[in-house]
Amino acid sequence: MIKTFLLHKQKILFLGLVMLTCLLVSAWVGDAKYWHEIDWMDVVGEGGSAIAMTIWIAFILGSRPQGRVTNLLTIGLGAMMVAFWQDALDEFIRIPAEQWWGQWIESVAMPLGISILTFGLYHWYQEQIVINQTLKKREQFYREHLWFDRVTHINRVDSLKKQLALIGQNNPEQVVAIIMLDVAKFSWFNREYGRKEGDRFLFHLTELIQLNMASEHLLTRYASDRFALILPNTSLEKAKVTAEYIKQACHHFYYHLQKHDAVYVPQIHISVAGCNGQDAQELIEKGNKALARAKQLLKVA
Repeated sequence: MIKTFLLHKQKILFLGLVMLTCLLVSAWVGDAKYWHEIDWMDVVGEGGSAIAMTIWIAFILGSRPQGRVTNLLTIGLGAMMVAFWQDALDEFIRIPAEQWWGQWIESVAMPLGISILTFGLYHWYQEQIVINQTLKKREQFYREHLWFDRVTHINRVDSLKKQLALIGQNNPEQVVAIIMLDVAKFSWFNREYGRKEGDRFLFHLTELIQLNMASEHLLTRYASDRFALILPNTSLEKAKVTAEYIKQACHHFYYHLQKHDAVYVPQIHISVAGCNGQDAQELIEKGNKALARAKQLLKVA
């Protein structure tokens, strides 16, 4: 988050300078009010609003890269923050009536900020539509950042259960298939090359799997090296075709080790299961049992 803030240091410095200027000029031209003259309800309302705007700006600048949407949201919220800040200062400092600039800041900055913020939200909405299309293979009906896996950049098993439950609610009679796969001897890979290399491998494996999925399919990380792929409204036969595509892609995946002059070709275990009208937990159990059988057959062979 600190690194992201550094991308916007000019914006932060400018907003801080504007607020400091309002404070210094108000103190220079005005007089401090007596304690009994201060309306503390207004102080709480206007000061609290200024603080809220500051927190919102911090969230934006701490989580977004540079760009038009970030600039519009920051300018809009910044103008509103300055208006509330000047309102709060007026509760402590009596500014002479001939000093029109204070009233101008309060009257003009607020509607201007709201207009710019609205324009920024519109562009943020357009941006979000594009992002949603990009994330379609990672989330379908439900979004929860707490379930996000930071290694593979897909959701974890909690999301899998929620997505399956929502699929069942929307159309309980549709056929749903599940593809389960894991990496053979992945614990050995971690011991041999280190966990950091293992995490990097899993990230690239995730990208490879997604290249061989349809847009309506959903991939989640089920466990350490195990993945679950949900195929809504897909027969078992069609799911087996998708599983074969993924299997062949993984068998031709030459992963270049970062700190070793070598490549690693993973061996995966993969299975397919399906259901019609069954609950999420039952489908997951069928997928895990099918994967266990596939691993057993591979050992026998």
